[in-house]
Amino acid sequence: MLKTILSISGKPGLYKLISQAKNMLIVESLQTGKRQPAYAHEKIISLGDIAIFTDKEDVPLGEVLNSIKVKENGAKVSLDAKKADTEALRAYLAEVLPNFDRERVYATDIKKIISWYNLLVETGNDNFVEEKKTDDTPEKETAAESAESK
Repeated sequence: MLKTILSISGKPGLYKLISQAKNMLIVESLQTGKRQPAYAHEKIISLGDIAIFTDKEDVPLGEVLNSIKVKENGAKVSLDAKKADTEALRAYLAEVLPNFDRERVYATDIKKIISWYNLLVETGNDNFVEEKKTDDTPEKETAAESAESK
């Protein structure tokens, strides 16, 4: 789900990818629902491509957002990110991602994560982690059965 949610540099909020054209994307604002073009020269990034620095390996943004969702029981974040100081923001992120890299993850990054989470929850886009297929054997069996029947 996060692959189709975009952040566009210079534009507030988040956008959902609707369609693609030759040199632009058609996006829809999650806040207003208005559609507009996003051009190739704008810095556009999918939330699915973002990862948070940790002491070992980078953690995908979806996993961090899912941890926040578990901590907050699916509700919006109780911490006011706009008014919180750096230490409060770092303490909050440490609760959901204890081993985040304190040198490379800035307070502005944490504010952005919290605001994105709140916006996604408000708009009902709270399926942050792709569900993995656990049982694909029936597909293989049907393929084998169809090969046998030929």
